[in-house]
Amino acid sequence: MARLLELYRNEIVPKMIEKFGYRNRMEVPRIEKIVVSMGVGKAKDDRRSLDGAAKDLAAITGQQPKLTKAKRHIAGFRLRKGQLIGCFVTLRGKRMYEFLDRFVNIALPRVRDFRGASPTSFDQFGNYSYGFPDQYVFPEVDIDKSEGPQGMNVTIVIGNSSRDESLELLKMFGIPFRES
Repeated sequence: MARLLELYRNEIVPKMIEKFGYRNRMEVPRIEKIVVSMGVGKAKDDRRSLDGAAKDLAAITGQQPKLTKAKRHIAGFRLRKGQLIGCFVTLRGKRMYEFLDRFVNIALPRVRDFRGASPTSFDQFGNYSYGFPDQYVFPEVDIDKSEGPQGMNVTIVIGNSSRDESLELLKMFGIPFRES
């Protein structure tokens, strides 16, 4: 079993019940999925950059990414409907908890000038998003074989929660938030 899943079941759930006064374990917020995505602007001109980003994303997550297409024409960006522009991976279950462990303990400390994650990056449903400037903070990516630095977004989807409950849950998982 994943280390963070055990932590969630044995320590976090009882603390959340105590803090927020839930009557049932099923009321406690839980992480449903983590979506890791890369938008590759250069992909409209050079397909190799999209293939390189997909290869890096597969190395980071351990899962084959799905390619995304443009939904509409945008003349200012010289973008046509149906053009490949990015890739994403949806993680659930054991892989999700293993990725969250690497995200918290390896990737975040390796971000240059990291002073804590922003506590304001929650949406109205309690989901959290974090953007990396490049994929090189993950040790699985080989800098020599990579196509170049590519930004990526990590969205943590949390069920049964508000913004405050989600913030407390992620703090208990070990994500260091800066003081707002």
